Amino acid sequence: MSIRLYVGNLPKEQVNRDELHALFAEMDQSITTKVIKERKTGKCRGFAFVTVPTDEMAEQIIEKFNGHTFKDVALKIEKAQPKAKTQDDESKASGSGSNNSSGRRGGGKKPPKRSSSNTTSSNSGQIQPDPRWAEQLAILKERLSAQSTNS
Repeated sequence: MSIRLYVGNLPKEQVNRDELHALFAEMDQSITTKVIKERKTGKCRGFAFVTVPTDEMAEQIIEKFNGHTFKDVALKIEKAQPKAKTQDDESKASGSGSNNSSGRRGGGKKPPKRSSSNTTSSNSGQIQPDPRWAEQLAILKERLSAQSTNS
């Protein structure tokens, strides 16, 4: 059973996966590393994951490298928390989920775009107000005209 370790406090500058692997490879060559990067910029997000084959090796790595200086920063190493299962993951695991190939909750189709509530009348050429607010709009227009005549 493999154990995932969280490696935190990595420098925000470019951290290479090979450099990180070389740091831990002295313990065992079967160790794998994954540096987590921002999608847009490709820069390191400040943490990575190291996968080791045994629990004993995980403990050894934590003891040896927790607080170890890497590129002028002290690393923080601990056992990674298990991934939190989302509702989608649970429904997929139980087989009760819908056959939704796009992975979206709403059925995979985009909702149709609504047209604007301000529509133009073809015969008058003016924008008609939303009927739900017509009364309040009329009151506001009266108040505005009363203010402009008083000033």
